Amino acid sequence: MVCLIAVPYLALPVYLFLGHSRFPGYVSARRSSRKVIRDIKDFGRTHPARVAADAKARDYGAVAFEQLADMPVLPGNSASLLIDGDATFEAIFEAIDAAQSYVLVMFYIIRDDGLGRDLKDRLIARAQAGCTVRLLYDTLGSHGLSEHYIRELRDARVVVTDFHSIRQPRSRLQLNFRNHRKIVVVDGRTAFIGGHNVGDEYMGRDANFGHWRDTHIRLEGPVVAQIQLVFAEDWYWATDERLDLFWEPPSRPENLDALIVAPGPADPMETGSLYFCNAIGAARRRIWITSPYFVPDIDILTSLKLAALRGVDVRILVADKRDHWLVWLAAFTYFDEVRDAGVKIFRYRDGFMHQKVILVDDDLAAIGTVNLDNRSCRLNFEITALIFDAGFAHTVERMIEADFAKSYAYDTPLNQSPSLLRRVGAPVARLFAPVL
Repeated sequence: MVCLIAVPYLALPVYLFLGHSRFPGYVSARRSSRKVIRDIKDFGRTHPARVAADAKARDYGAVAFEQLADMPVLPGNSASLLIDGDATFEAIFEAIDAAQSYVLVMFYIIRDDGLGRDLKDRLIARAQAGCTVRLLYDTLGSHGLSEHYIRELRDARVVVTDFHSIRQPRSRLQLNFRNHRKIVVVDGRTAFIGGHNVGDEYMGRDANFGHWRDTHIRLEGPVVAQIQLVFAEDWYWATDERLDLFWEPPSRPENLDALIVAPGPADPMETGSLYFCNAIGAARRRIWITSPYFVPDIDILTSLKLAALRGVDVRILVADKRDHWLVWLAAFTYFDEVRDAGVKIFRYRDGFMHQKVILVDDDLAAIGTVNLDNRSCRLNFEITALIFDAGFAHTVERMIEADFAKSYAYDTPLNQSPSLLRRVGAPVARLFAPVL
């Protein structure tokens, strides 16, 4: 408001790009998916998850997570950790190649490069084999995607659309409300979510970034229906088309309890922020969070400090290498604040770290697209999978410990930083925190 009054000629254009905090006119497709939601909830009631019946569920926030998701924790799932690009896209491409009925694909970034063309060729092959193939992308993230790339897919009967294709924000200049989700669903039985987009840099082929450290997860079992529902909602928003899909994925013998939380700016509450706060508040022994960025809101900051003050091992692993200057700079102003309460900050130095993972104690792990910043918590459409299982949590623990081994503890106060850019630029960058 001060800027709008004092420097209107500068502030007004900036507001047109970054101003709104809600997604105007968004109508959740859940209103047209009531039967699917009812069936998922009925399954949850007739097949209660172990965590839902366990007194420890209160400790790990399962009830609050269910309220945020408006879905129950479901049993009967399998989860496979996919570390880095080779493992992730080998698994995704294998699943796509084996599709019998349909393939649903959503990415924030799709590039017309080596990896992007590999995806395109596989989608075209499945469409020509008789499968229904749908591809949803975000205009802002995929701004460089060529018309030729899209035309080739459409010519092969792949249904391609942009998340904002028929409905726009209040201003076409808006840079907010990005669909940051990454989802692949095959035949309603297998699903993938995580941090990877479709571009050669995610395979470690970019000389500037070098090794790209990221994590995805492959899921099978009833929780796939929840992921598929998120895709169906976004597809309905983009096209007005209600999808006829398979909604009864069979249970898996691994019998893991899982839940999908999909925050977005259309939610009635601040789901993304509450997701972090609930996970932090549930921790009794430790909470480890990995995110490329660290621009938390005041509620998350308070939760982190309180957890550390009550003796929880709170560790934040962020990227040392930068890809977005303002976000990278702003983080330095938060490090001092949480470090004073006992939070430990680590910076990953073996290339660029892009994964979004949370580990709570020995029983809960979350993997998805939600960064520890305001944009992910309030302005983006996101998705994450929560797995309530000690064995899977132990697998995630080993993965993060390997990341810590390639990181260093960051203990330098901002006012003692040898970099003038950090000392001066970080406080300025923090002014933009609400949209970072």
